[in-house]
Amino acid sequence: MVKPDYLIVGTGLAALSFASLMAKAGKRVTMIEAHEYPGGYGHTFTLKERYRFNAQLHYVWNCGPDQPIGRILTHLSLSEQVTFEQFDPDGFDRMRMPGYALDIPYDYQALIDRLSGLFPQSRDSFEKFIGLVDATGEAIAGFEPDLLSNLKLSNLLKGCRLLRTRKATLQDVFDHYKLPKEAQTLLALQWPDFLLPPEKLSFLAWTALFHGYHKGAYYPTRHFEYFVDSLVQIIEANGGEIHYNERVVDFILEGNAVTGVVTEGVGQKSGQSEYRGANTICNMDPKRASELIGVEKFSAKKRKQLSYDYSPSNFMAYGAVKGIDLRDHGFGKSNLFHTGEVDLNQTFHKMYHLGDYSKPSFALTVPTLITDDPTACPEGHQIIEILTVASYNRFLDLKISSPRKYKDKKAEILESIIDVIEESYVPNFREHLVFSATGSPTTNERYCNSPAGNSYGSNLTPSNVKLGRLNHESSLSNFYFCNASSGSAGFSGTLYTGARLYERLSGDHVVS
Repeated sequence: MVKPDYLIVGTGLAALSFASLMAKAGKRVTMIEAHEYPGGYGHTFTLKERYRFNAQLHYVWNCGPDQPIGRILTHLSLSEQVTFEQFDPDGFDRMRMPGYALDIPYDYQALIDRLSGLFPQSRDSFEKFIGLVDATGEAIAGFEPDLLSNLKLSNLLKGCRLLRTRKATLQDVFDHYKLPKEAQTLLALQWPDFLLPPEKLSFLAWTALFHGYHKGAYYPTRHFEYFVDSLVQIIEANGGEIHYNERVVDFILEGNAVTGVVTEGVGQKSGQSEYRGANTICNMDPKRASELIGVEKFSAKKRKQLSYDYSPSNFMAYGAVKGIDLRDHGFGKSNLFHTGEVDLNQTFHKMYHLGDYSKPSFALTVPTLITDDPTACPEGHQIIEILTVASYNRFLDLKISSPRKYKDKKAEILESIIDVIEESYVPNFREHLVFSATGSPTTNERYCNSPAGNSYGSNLTPSNVKLGRLNHESSLSNFYFCNASSGSAGFSGTLYTGARLYERLSGDHVVS
């Protein structure tokens, strides 16, 4: 058997980005995946043989023709095949809280005007705050996924902006500009995109996403499954292989070099196998991989970088409604973000630390209203997806101690959210909900091999989003990290991370 040029552990979005570019360039790639589906958190699954849901993704950015995802697709000759729908430019995110409503537009000046209309006395503060967001967002775009790892003198001005805010939380910046508490909540209601409240969330991480969406919020015209499958087709059409239902249980070392992996069959696929490659690309969690290899094998610097903490996990609800058009209730090419209390820090604490969802904050999206592609559900139905934060430890304890209480807790959270939907957005919503299913942090761990059910790899706090954080380098020969914890999280971030690793190893320019 001919050894591949690149043996890739995992088929998450960073791995698919890297593998498709390398395969297109003529390199031999072999991918190992523990799941039956490719895509990591970007995978799509079917329930009740008729409803199709994406595991985690709701909307994305950087997908325009001259933006990173657009450039990757152009490089792969997929730009005409894989297209995107834009969210409503006048309000791609609808922020709702008691007494206040704010639709977030692409245009920053329009956002300042809307905020000032709600809080006239704070216009000057809004202008200064949004000005910082705009300048910082542009500065972030000029750096590597780890934001500050390659600071150059030519980028000194941009670097100074980033350095000034590198240790700041979103709450720190809110307080600096003395924004009204209600305005803070409206601006930070995208918190489910990070699963962190303002007092914990890195200002740089928040700005990267907020500014990215202001340049365009997108959804794939033929849903995320088609996007993932298109990358898989590029890999396989160019001689690449993907082995599913095989979990990596060990790495093979020869001296200081990783030369292969040992896998174990998952589900009906039994037995162990061994795979070798000239280079090994690690799309699995770097910390978990280092534990399999032996943390002592890595350099002191790398061991320090591998000591990151994981992001919180989430609760997901997947559903289908029939006999109702949610467009009549304000839904469409936008997301709904809701909170029942003004203080997001307090709300987060109640849900995550206390398990109290009596006044939940959550995100709700209707993907079948963003695109006309009918493949997600039968005619006459609309798909809904709901997201909020959840504690891995709480759900793990429940699952181990009492499967009944585990199911009851999931049902309790969903019922609390549906109560809010009926009261504030869609009367008699339950009457039209013909299907629902829920996922917990342990679901994430089981189906996506996500340690502690984490949603974004390393936690998006200032201590993790910092100068000198983990990147692709592992300190071992022929072994490279390629995932959210060694680059950027989310759809755009992980695809960019894979493309940048391709650039480093090939010398070919795609996104830089």
